[in-house]
This record gives sequence, C-alpha cells and structure tokens, in this order.
Amino acid sequence: MSDGVTPDLPEHVAANRAHWDAEAPQWVAAGERLWRSEPTWGQWEVPESELHLLPDSLAGADAIELGCGTGYVSAWLHRRGARVTGIDASERQLATARRLAAEHGVDITWLHGDAERVPLPDGSFDLAVSEYGAATWCDPYVWIPEAHRLLRPGGTLVFLATHPLAIACMPLDGSPAGTGLVRDWFGMHRLDWRHVPVDPGGVEFVLPTSAWFALLRDVGFDVVGYAEPRAPDPDADPPFATPAAWSHRFPSEHVWTVRKVSG
Repeated sequence: MSDGVTPDLPEHVAANRAHWDAEAPQWVAAGERLWRSEPTWGQWEVPESELHLLPDSLAGADAIELGCGTGYVSAWLHRRGARVTGIDASERQLATARRLAAEHGVDITWLHGDAERVPLPDGSFDLAVSEYGAATWCDPYVWIPEAHRLLRPGGTLVFLATHPLAIACMPLDGSPAGTGLVRDWFGMHRLDWRHVPVDPGGVEFVLPTSAWFALLRDVGFDVVGYAEPRAPDPDADPPFATPAAWSHRFPSEHVWTVRKVSG
C-alpha cells in the first residue's frame, strides 16, 4: 500500500520521507543483522533480557510497529507469535523490510504511509511499538493520540526515543552532546536538523519529561514502565552522534511503556 507524496502531506513528514529514502542504503546491513538477532534496544543494543519490553508470548495478538524502517522489530514481534503490521514513510526502507521478510519466510503486512495518520480502523491492535521511528520523526501531539486510537482498551504502547537531556546538551550546530546545557529544557518540541553544519538530518521531535507525562495522561494512557538505557561500554564507537562516554554517564535514550486506559 502506498500513498505517494501527496500535496497535503505534513511538511515534516515529507522532509523525513526524503531523508530516509536517501539514507536507506546505509541501513541495509544493520537491518539484515538485526533480523537475525534476538531483541536488543536502542543505539546501544541493550538486551531485551535487561529491559523486558515485550511479553514472552504474543500468540494471538495484533501488533503494529510505527515507523518500522527495515522491519526488524516487526520481525521480533512476529517471532513471538503476533500478527504484525509495519508502517513507514520511506518506500526504500520498506523495500528492505519486504525483501528480508521474504528471505525469512515471514508474513508481515507492510504499509507505506504516515504514522501520524494510519489508514486502519480504531481498536485494531493489542500492542504498538516504536523504536525511534514515529517516536522520533513524528509529532508526539499527533502520533500519540493516533497510537491510542489504534489500540484496544488495555492495549500497550512501547516507544524508545532520544532523551531530552541529550538534546539539551547538544550544540546548535549538530555536534555531539557535551557536558553543558545548551538548549532550553522547557518548550522543547520540534528540532530541524536539515541545515546544521554537522551531520545534517531530518526533522525530529523531543519533549521534556514533564510534557511527556502530561501528554500521555491527557490522551488516556497510564505509564506502567520507564527506563533510561545506558551505554554499557564508555569506549564503544557511537552509532549516532552521542558519544558512548557521554551515554555511560548520562541518559541519551528513554523508553516508555504505557497502557490504554480501559473504559
């Protein structure tokens, strides 16, 4: 299913679609490796055995990955017994996901579209997951209500994204985070990296922690889990901009587990 580039596509969605179509070739090898692996989360690949983000069995459950990229999280969900749908804005990322699903003999539904506006009925899923994906590249004031709409009462949303502290310590030119506060904590929301001199990218979204709590409560989620994965090795090569030494001392990522309030 493809919606193409439509005139009414939100500006940040169109920008991120173009960014990830261009970046897709660089993520093929990682996607191939992660399709073969047991679940590990975030840029530091913290094992599922430490974070416990997924049920041991998803037999009979319907799950969606919001911003699925190469689809490895969708593969992990399928491996645990779920019927899985993955949606992503990048057709080139989805091409890798489709190829790997075929190679692994996995039946997953892939949608090319905007995770802020998923073309599926209310209450379609028991579980929604976003590792970066929608949790980074979509507006939380839009995609969080959309995830809530897609879930059945009592359904769970798990999402991992950049920690606001890392953004507060990141220089305005896009350089790696340092030990000084650079950006205002309050009012943090949209970050446009397209024209920075260091490592330009797309349009990301980050909220301060109190704003996350308020948004989740107002939409109708109960927070049932929160974690700040730590870089285990301060001397590791960082896969992204934040140095491992920094992420060993301070949180560069956070992960939320929230449940849709019944009734």
